[in-house]
Amino acid sequence: MGIEYITLLIVLSLLALMAIGIPLGITTLTVSLATAILYFGERAGFFIVAANVSEVLHKYELIAVPFFVFMANVLERSGIAESLFNSMAIAGGRFRGSVGVQTCIVAVLLAAMSGIMGGEIVMLGLIALPQMMRLGYDRKLSIGIICAAGALATLIPPSVVLIVYGLAAQVSITNLFMASAVPGLILASLYITYILIRVRITPSMAPIYDIPETGEPFFRRMRHLKGVILPGILIGSVLGVIYSGIATVTEAAAIGAVGALVVAAARGELNWIMARDAMRQTVLTVGSIIWLVLGAVSLIGIYNRIGGGEFLRGILTGLDIAPIMVIVVMMLIVMVLGTFLEWIAIIFITVPIFAPVVQDLGFDPVWFGVLFAMNIQMYYLSPPFGPACFFLKSVAPKEIELQEIFLAVLPFIALQAVGLFLVLFFPQLAMWLPNLLN
Repeated sequence: MGIEYITLLIVLSLLALMAIGIPLGITTLTVSLATAILYFGERAGFFIVAANVSEVLHKYELIAVPFFVFMANVLERSGIAESLFNSMAIAGGRFRGSVGVQTCIVAVLLAAMSGIMGGEIVMLGLIALPQMMRLGYDRKLSIGIICAAGALATLIPPSVVLIVYGLAAQVSITNLFMASAVPGLILASLYITYILIRVRITPSMAPIYDIPETGEPFFRRMRHLKGVILPGILIGSVLGVIYSGIATVTEAAAIGAVGALVVAAARGELNWIMARDAMRQTVLTVGSIIWLVLGAVSLIGIYNRIGGGEFLRGILTGLDIAPIMVIVVMMLIVMVLGTFLEWIAIIFITVPIFAPVVQDLGFDPVWFGVLFAMNIQMYYLSPPFGPACFFLKSVAPKEIELQEIFLAVLPFIALQAVGLFLVLFFPQLAMWLPNLLN
């Protein structure tokens, strides 16, 4: 049987198993085992799958994931998001759309402290959404701001998405962090610009945040920024040791985990119950990630051994189109896969095939990693399976329907597409910072 028919059979098997409700990690592991046994026999097949899985689990960089997840869980339970939001909202003063703008800024700061998208959207949904609805903000605008700003955690370092991409593509995670910082800020700036233009056109969408503190002179409002000091120190410590080359990403993640405990203790929130809950949620989150990694790595490992990788790379390199359009085709493939696969599976299934093609075409895999993360960010918002929408629905008031959330995020998906094309056609937006610091 030709490799093209094997490829089709693998895809159909994955879709069939997922359709009957089997978790994705188990699905990919099952299909990889079945393929290995059919090709290499029972004994050799099990050995090959085990060898593929063992190799990825021994990667030192993977340890950064539980550290960053633990840091995010501790910060989530320490009340730091609420303190950040209140401080920034007061410091912003009385201009129309200030609370929406401050929500974007707080989301950037939270993303730089955690790298976990789901927890950030839940926090913003619990803190910022009720505040904006109480002030009379347009509901769809409020929903779109929270989903889009919360999804910045997929791109702004220390993004777990970039860590996993770096492992799959075998490129420097530090360079990925440096390359993604400016595109992340560009997206945040696009959101803020959109908010300011939208509320200027329709003032009723964003009433002014009128409380006594926002009416104080500028320098007196700055006193309320004390809630930003501890998060600022933590962000500076984690990203500073990475960008300066003092520590690896994994070591910086450990610093961040310890720093989160220090911040929680300084706020008087550190206790056994909080630490226990944070560790429990970390185990659950990392456990689900590891199962997805195991399944995806074993499947792509077997597929490459039977010639699948060369088959797909031959198709991509054989396309009679400009090299930049090959990159666009890859982005479209990722978008399609995002309709039925988790982001981790997408990375480990596509990146080992895409990365060599990207290099053969003369492009930088670090730049492609930034594009990949931006594409994953669009997948997080895109109906009908956008995880960000479901995360917000889980904490939103009952009167907010899922269909309303899907409609609310559409303008922000368009802004994400603008950001992606800017980085696609102007690579220096991503690469100037790593080139400068290196």
